[in-house]
Amino acid sequence: MNRADTVSFRHNQAILVAAIVAFIGALPLATARWWLFWVLLIPLGIAVWAWRSGTDVDARELRLRALAGGRRIPWARVTELVTDPRGRVTARLDDGQQVLLPAVRAADLPRLVAATGQELPDPSR
Repeated sequence: MNRADTVSFRHNQAILVAAIVAFIGALPLATARWWLFWVLLIPLGIAVWAWRSGTDVDARELRLRALAGGRRIPWARVTELVTDPRGRVTARLDDGQQVLLPAVRAADLPRLVAATGQELPDPSR
């Protein structure tokens, strides 16, 4: 599979912009005293999380990306995709484990399933 066959789901980029603004806003506080420098780590961590985290999908597997790591799950292990009342999507695995798919919402399910090469059943039938 090449990169063109991969569908990526990412968090809203407004989070990244807000983290950059918070970083700039925290600069005066962080430079006032040396021991306040750690304050810059909070918006920096949020910015890295917003830039990196999400879900990549192709016909072979799900790739879940977080702030400091990732996980690959082959489609053969996924038994079901489930939405919760908040609109988030969870994958149920063959061992009973449930894995939240970062940045995937219920409205994204048709695009996610299409990336696997399959189709959703027609609800009118």
